Amino acid sequence: MIVSVSRRCDIPRFQFEWFMEKINMGFVDVANPFNAAQIKRVPLVPAREGMRYEEGVDAFVFWTRDPGRILANADELSERGFPFYVMVSLTGYPDALEPNQPLVPQVIESIKELAQKIGSERVIWRYDPVILTSITDEKFHYWNFKGLAQNLSGSVKRVIISIFDEYKGAMKRLSALEKEGKIVMRNNDVNDDNFLGILLNLYECTIDAGMEIQSCAEKIDYQSIGIKIKQGACIDAELIEKICGIKIDGKDKNQRQHCLCCKSVDIGAYNTCASHCVYCYAWR
Repeated sequence: MIVSVSRRCDIPRFQFEWFMEKINMGFVDVANPFNAAQIKRVPLVPAREGMRYEEGVDAFVFWTRDPGRILANADELSERGFPFYVMVSLTGYPDALEPNQPLVPQVIESIKELAQKIGSERVIWRYDPVILTSITDEKFHYWNFKGLAQNLSGSVKRVIISIFDEYKGAMKRLSALEKEGKIVMRNNDVNDDNFLGILLNLYECTIDAGMEIQSCAEKIDYQSIGIKIKQGACIDAELIEKICGIKIDGKDKNQRQHCLCCKSVDIGAYNTCASHCVYCYAWR
């Protein structure tokens, strides 16, 4: 079983003590996000030979803005027999969009140290979502992404990008910022020439930094229009097979239509992340 920690909230940053307590207990009870009365017990013990898929953890996949707690506990997780890899969201957007983000230099340093400890293949950078506004315009994305990529060069091999999706809650918060005069929303259509220009610049920056760039849950195949950004998976069956030596079959049917992730079990809860990024789908 692949356990996602978590698409719904930043457990590594804000709830890591709780997470380690649940590991000590050997399980966690997770409420169905669409029906709180439905509770699922998820075992948190290392998978062993002969176990059914749902009885043990083959790997943890961590999602976070600050990998510091994972860095501090990486040895213990490995000693307990839990393979894992870490995806770190690092965008460096203005405070209006990300009011409670950790300091960028601190995150960069933690990424570098974590990559040295567990290997650069197991630390993945997310520049997610790419959102076009008056304070994150074409010029901003070019110089911001380029600087981050140069700083992370040699420490990460892959960067994942996705385009901002107009979730109801996010649009309400962004509209409030517009009314306050803090931002002006721009066209976030991936078919728009300005947006395609941004994506081409991002790709070129990754070439200079020696990274692979892939998209997340996007309908459009950028390679078909000459931008060498391949469609990829965040919970990546190929990477998991390489790390754990197990084969995971099947796309996760509970995700968005164009998501390529393999099946996993998420143990987070919506509306519990204290980052409060304005554009986030998980803050409803």
